[in-house]
Amino acid sequence: MGISYLIDTHVLLWWLFNDKRLCTLSRDIIKNPHNTIIVSSASAWEIATKYRIGKMPEAEFLLNNYDAVLTKAGFLQLAITTDHALKAGSLKIKHRDPFDRMLMAQAELENLPILSYDSAFDLTHLQVIPNHN
Repeated sequence: MGISYLIDTHVLLWWLFNDKRLCTLSRDIIKNPHNTIIVSSASAWEIATKYRIGKMPEAEFLLNNYDAVLTKAGFLQLAITTDHALKAGSLKIKHRDPFDRMLMAQAELENLPILSYDSAFDLTHLQVIPNHN
């Protein structure tokens, strides 16, 4: 039996666009059919925001087909709950990015390791893969 993993937005994008920055360890975890890959609603929010402000014009197809793309990839979606929102807002770390804070809260409350290359996650006690230390 596999493990459930929450993936950061950039990991989702790197997987979908076959970006070389995604390391072999992360690729192996994601493609392992025994693992459950979970994508937060915060990732949809982040991608839509970056598309709207012009930072991610290549995301138009993804946004217009979001559910179908995630279903085809075999990923599950994690909705944002009130508990997630309260936790994200009350995290006692010096990091202001609301998307990262939500992912941190969800990973903690759902007891999920997170696939992320963002060093901001090193500020937490979460299990981050790949390990940056």
